[in-house]
Formats: sequence, C-alpha cells, structure tokens
Amino acid sequence: MKGTRPSELELQVLAVLWERGPSAVKDVRESLPDGKDRAYTTVLSVLQVMEKKGLVGHTREGQAHHYHALAKRGTILRPFMRELVRNVFGGSPARAFQSLLDGSSIDEQEFAQIKKMIKDAEHRASSEGDPS
Repeated sequence: MKGTRPSELELQVLAVLWERGPSAVKDVRESLPDGKDRAYTTVLSVLQVMEKKGLVGHTREGQAHHYHALAKRGTILRPFMRELVRNVFGGSPARAFQSLLDGSSIDEQEFAQIKKMIKDAEHRASSEGDPS
C-alpha cells in the first residue's frame, strides 16, 4: 500500500467501503458518490486492482465477494489534504476551510460538528504546548 496513490474512482470506492463497511460489488457500484452508471465489471475490475495494491480485501459469502477497506481513511486522505492545502491554498488551512464554507450549504448540525472539531483541536494544541 505504501506509495500507492488511489485514482479518483478508487477513492470513491474506498469512501463507500469506509461508510458502509464490507459490501458486495453490486452495492459498491450503486453507492458510488459521483452517481455515474458504471458497469458491474468495471467496478469489479477496479476492486480487483485495488486488492492487488493492498487497498481492499475480500471475503467470499456464497457466490458473492464482499470487499472491505484495508487502507485507513486518515492514511489515504492526509497526504491528499496536505498537498491540496499546500499547493492550492498557500499552506493555509484557514483559506482551505473558507473555500469549503463558501462552496457549501451547511446546516446547524454540521456547524455544531465543525465547532466541536475546532474546540477539540484547540484543546489538543494547548495540551501539546503544556510542559506538565
């Protein structure tokens, strides 16, 4: 898995598996976030390539294969996010966050989650600076 950068479609497959857990090819195909109608064999081929890369594994249940993510979300996404923030937003997480806010409609529940994440991050940062 080291050094393996997932393609856009592979990232979508991982997102489905992270969200849903182990899933049959049919379920992955129907749940891809971009909503494109892809052939079953296309999704199966992508999953087989991903398995060779060490991104997913599978178990067999009767005739069906159920695929599950082997790659952890943070392990895959952290480098993408760091690169995006560095290359597009001049290294500024605040500018990246502002871009997300400008391009999204966020409800009260999402705002509450974001506030909690910020508070938790502040707490971690102040704890790391505390020599006691």
